[in-house]
Amino acid sequence: MQRTRLWIGAALAGVALAAAAVDSLGGEAANTAPAAPAGRAKDGVAAEPHIKIFCDMEGISGIVFKSFVTNDSDRYAEGQRYLMGDLNACIQGCIEGGAGRITVQDIHSQCNNVLWGELHERAECILGNPPRFEGIEAYDGLILLGYHAKAGTQRAILAHTSSHSWKNCWINGQTVGEVALDGGRAGAHGVPVIMVSGDDKLCSEAKSLMDHLVTVEVKIGAAFEAGTLLPRPVAHRRIQEGAAEAVRRLRKSKPKPFVIARMRGFERSARSWARIDESS
Repeated sequence: MQRTRLWIGAALAGVALAAAAVDSLGGEAANTAPAAPAGRAKDGVAAEPHIKIFCDMEGISGIVFKSFVTNDSDRYAEGQRYLMGDLNACIQGCIEGGAGRITVQDIHSQCNNVLWGELHERAECILGNPPRFEGIEAYDGLILLGYHAKAGTQRAILAHTSSHSWKNCWINGQTVGEVALDGGRAGAHGVPVIMVSGDDKLCSEAKSLMDHLVTVEVKIGAAFEAGTLLPRPVAHRRIQEGAAEAVRRLRKSKPKPFVIARMRGFERSARSWARIDESS
């Protein structure tokens, strides 16, 4: 397999990142990184925190098959209904936890999956493809709802990283997935990830990066398109309770944002794209 490398100092896929100073992605190493911007709550705590929810689809409860998340599939509308169930449970949990402003941002595929007419009345909604992190400094915490494990994860449902044409992705020699990519970009703006939801493999991956997280496991992966689903009311209750707990914790103490250590290199392997510094 040909592996293509892009060596860059402080950018990831065209999006600026804050530079830090160690070799790993987070945890103790990130604690030595220069402080990220403070975000909205400059004293670290907001009485009614503003919450941004990024919603993907592959990690939504009830979704196992790629046909659920592909907009020209005959099962896509079913996938949208499952998305709305998880999303509204998450919003309700944020309200119960004491959130102020709540903004949903659709980040799956063409970003046109959320059904606005079925969205909880307390939430704003961003659809389409504006710059994903534009204005994120206005928020105190970020929830990654319906995320999936990184490419190559064994027994994970619909695992990939950014694109199914990417076979893997590395930063500083360590494989990463979308939790690390989005968490690191939010962290560069001083905004911590406070909760993730998805299958059991995604939850383990997220906890290995950010141990303060509330993780909500809504299904157990068995293969790329196979797994065990929780009863729908149980999954939604877990999401609601998890979101409420994440917001309550945030109101007590703002966790340290996840900061990707100094980006010595970004590397991905793909089926085909322009080759730079190619190695076999």
